Amino acid sequence: MNRRTFCAILPAAGILRSANAATDPQPPRERILFDHDWKFLLSDPRGAGDPSFDASTWRPVDLPHDWSIEGKIDPNSPMRGSGGFFPAGVGWYRRTFSVPDAWTGQRVSVEFEGVYMNATVYINGHELGTHPYGYTTFFHDLAPHLKPGASNVLAVRVDQSQQPNSRWYAGSGIYRHVWLHVTGPVHVAPWGVFIVTPEVSAARAKASIKTRIANDSSASSKFILRTTIYSGSGAAVGQANAVVDLGAGDSIEASQEIAIEKPALWSPESPNLHRAVTRVIQDGKAVDEVATAFGIRSVEWSVERGFVLNGTPVKLAGGCIHHDNGPLGAAAFDRAEERRVQLLKDAGFNAIRAAHNPPSPAFLDACDRLGMLVMDEALDCWSRGKNKFDYSVVFKDWWQRDIEAMILRDRNHPSVVMWNIGNEIGERGEPLGAQEAKMIADYLRGLDRTRPVTSALNFVPKWTDTDGYYSALDIGGYNYNLSNHVEDHKRAPSRIMVCTESFPRATFDDWAMVNDFPYIAGSFVWTAIDYLGESGLGRSTLRDAKDTSREGFGAPYPWHGAVCGDIDICGTRKAIGHYRNILWGRGEKLYMAVRQPVPEGKAMSVTMWGVWPAYPSWTWPGMEGKPLEVEIYSRGESVRLYLDGKLIGEKPTTRAEQFKASFNVPYAPGVLKAVAVRDGKSIAESVLPTVGEPAQLRLTADRRALRADGQDLSFVTVDAIDATGQPHPNADHQISFTLKGPATIAAVGNGDMTSEEPYQGNQRRLFHGRALAVVRTSRTAGAITLTASAPGLKAATVTLNAST
Repeated sequence: MNRRTFCAILPAAGILRSANAATDPQPPRERILFDHDWKFLLSDPRGAGDPSFDASTWRPVDLPHDWSIEGKIDPNSPMRGSGGFFPAGVGWYRRTFSVPDAWTGQRVSVEFEGVYMNATVYINGHELGTHPYGYTTFFHDLAPHLKPGASNVLAVRVDQSQQPNSRWYAGSGIYRHVWLHVTGPVHVAPWGVFIVTPEVSAARAKASIKTRIANDSSASSKFILRTTIYSGSGAAVGQANAVVDLGAGDSIEASQEIAIEKPALWSPESPNLHRAVTRVIQDGKAVDEVATAFGIRSVEWSVERGFVLNGTPVKLAGGCIHHDNGPLGAAAFDRAEERRVQLLKDAGFNAIRAAHNPPSPAFLDACDRLGMLVMDEALDCWSRGKNKFDYSVVFKDWWQRDIEAMILRDRNHPSVVMWNIGNEIGERGEPLGAQEAKMIADYLRGLDRTRPVTSALNFVPKWTDTDGYYSALDIGGYNYNLSNHVEDHKRAPSRIMVCTESFPRATFDDWAMVNDFPYIAGSFVWTAIDYLGESGLGRSTLRDAKDTSREGFGAPYPWHGAVCGDIDICGTRKAIGHYRNILWGRGEKLYMAVRQPVPEGKAMSVTMWGVWPAYPSWTWPGMEGKPLEVEIYSRGESVRLYLDGKLIGEKPTTRAEQFKASFNVPYAPGVLKAVAVRDGKSIAESVLPTVGEPAQLRLTADRRALRADGQDLSFVTVDAIDATGQPHPNADHQISFTLKGPATIAAVGNGDMTSEEPYQGNQRRLFHGRALAVVRTSRTAGAITLTASAPGLKAATVTLNAST
């Protein structure tokens, strides 16, 4: 049997701020969020890293911060269409802080979760180093240069000026969290806890825990390493103790095993998490403590069964995403990352490909909590670049450090089920590509053998030339070339395959291949969510019917984003997403939409990653008496379509029809109803009424109870509705937002990737009747009131509450 088995119990990464041991007067470890009270300047003044530099006129900002999204799109932007025509440049950040005397003799370091890009860090004027890659986490030791009892200045220069350096919108600045770590000389190393299990069942699991401990003092140290595992309810379910003798300046990796009886297993359907607390105990006191959330699950991959989770084969119904949060840009707010995972899970996805870089820790934490499988990805290029200033410039010197940063940080997340070392690498199909793939994959396996290694390959002149590259991998990744699978399986029968990218228009064909062949473990559509950059990808446009020219990959200004997603950048699902859900059997039974009609003399141009636009609307003024094409997606045996109660027709919706039916219906205002039928009985209904004129606005907040921590967000959708409360799909009113209370409007947006309106401000035009405002709390508690108004419409108000 061709089978690859990978270890089974995997913890969620990250060091949580520890609770005080009962006997400790001070916390054994401090992890301090360092996001507030920074100052920022979009310029490059000489000497800005010196503590005496006058930054009094700089703008105050709180992190996460993306300065590109704050600017206006410009056709002359050096980012070009690939970066969405947003501004770039060089920016400086400074933060002044006090160091208590108690930190004397402690190990003090700063952690940057992500800075895009070329981040040079200074503490009190001392340059600590430059980190080129914008997507990996890095640390700097501050202790040698701190001044206890005095003012200290941390400064960061971010250089995004060398363009182009990315094929998509990357954002600019310190766009993820910053943390300050304070530990004693004897401590658990960063990302030092790693948990796997050789045995997992519903009856019992055996956890194998490796903990790296460092002794930065000048004397040897003897201590007890104690690891306690707690269930989701907080009950202790296992403990191990080890006596460790560690020399001065040394580090050691200690191994422990803990048996867990009747563990609650982790899966997308039941994302049960446990918690391991690691304590370093000297003279009866905890001198360090680290808590790690983890999930117990078994994973197996084979050509006979594909991907098997906890003993059950699971097909990966996946989607690719970039890292931006739409109107918020690249800023990785915890709530924004969590919301993305919620949107994807609600849409029916069970897997996400983090293209083409490691995601934020908050994103993976959300995947762990909510139950989402992840393909964690490292790089978009290796030694051969795709842009003049991309990662290829630093690949030789940095690839090992960046691979290590991704693996050590993320190897403990139960959601992460495979590593992707590269996307559409330029060297693929050549001996150099095979050599580099083996080099990187071998190095990665030295850090983690619990997950398979993949890479996404696409078009080469001779497809069999990819065999050398594929031989370095555990899983063969296919971008748009899955149709080669039959011949590849004959030639390489032990190869497990995953469709790492697929065209939205090929949704049925890719599903059929994954469904029918066990050695194809799943498919990831490009993309699950619209994104900034790669401007115009997936567009469908009306043009002169006589124009037979072929549209290119991208689109000119003012296009500034890609619209190939199942979900738009504000969170609204599209018809193609509902079809995918029904096709994969992810919960929905019926969906009805109307394809956009084409005026006489015009033609619809649908680009490679696009699909014909279709909307859940039966409101088409000016089309009276003209035929409209109604699409119905269903897993029923057939669907019936009615207009004002009169049966128009019934058509089959079996696999032979790709689970969809189409009806040409002359438009007349009324109520359109579709009924899914199985065994002669209705199993689901969908209704589209013709709506009246827009009369008022409606605000819908995804959350009203917020945290007054300066980080929490509420995503508020504004819809134009008629007098009966029905959303109007054609409204395009200009909306003005007014906010009262301890909060700010962090972003505004709509689904129109050609709009030149800024994403920062208090106005936004409706697009297909909808827009979005994102409210950010401050660190002050209180009631927050958001009002939306528009000429000729009744205003709407929503009240939020922020509490400590």
